[in-house]
Amino acid sequence: MKEKMKRLLGYFLQGLLYTLPIAATIYVVVEAIILIDGIIPVKFPGLGLLILILAITLVGFLGSTIIVQQFFSLEKILDRIPLIKIIYTSVKDLLSAFVGKKKRFTKPVLVKMEGGVERLGFVTQEDLTDIGIPTTKIGVYIPFSYAVTGNLIIVPRENVTPIDANSADIMKFVISGGVTELEDHDEEED
Repeated sequence: MKEKMKRLLGYFLQGLLYTLPIAATIYVVVEAIILIDGIIPVKFPGLGLLILILAITLVGFLGSTIIVQQFFSLEKILDRIPLIKIIYTSVKDLLSAFVGKKKRFTKPVLVKMEGGVERLGFVTQEDLTDIGIPTTKIGVYIPFSYAVTGNLIIVPRENVTPIDANSADIMKFVISGGVTELEDHDEEED
């Protein structure tokens, strides 16, 4: 009887392993659609998301044309409002670091911390002299697992070891808590 219970428990845990990631993904997608449909009230579920995607794409297209760039001064206005400027530029810089022309998370590194602990991160600034930090230190972003947040730390250059790996793979590895399998670097080059 005990052996059957162990086997049933094993099947249950295996079932959780298969269904929980799928259920969590579906839940997040459905909640995102509900949230966006709440912003753009429509009767068809998901239509609000489609409208939002199309509107953002249209803004991107218009923003890339020369005519709109000459007459579009919203960014200049936002740069003049004290609190709004901080929020706007921070969000813009963060998004640009991931998907823009000024990608910043391209230098994965291993950082020596206190007590012999090492953390994975990304060099974001090599020169911090503009803010009074000596050239012997650099800025490293340390992402958190299971979150899109992290910490910026300032560390001595000698505590940072570059990693010869794909930045996206390292980010997935950190965010997954180290459970994502990394691709073999040699296989990618073939």
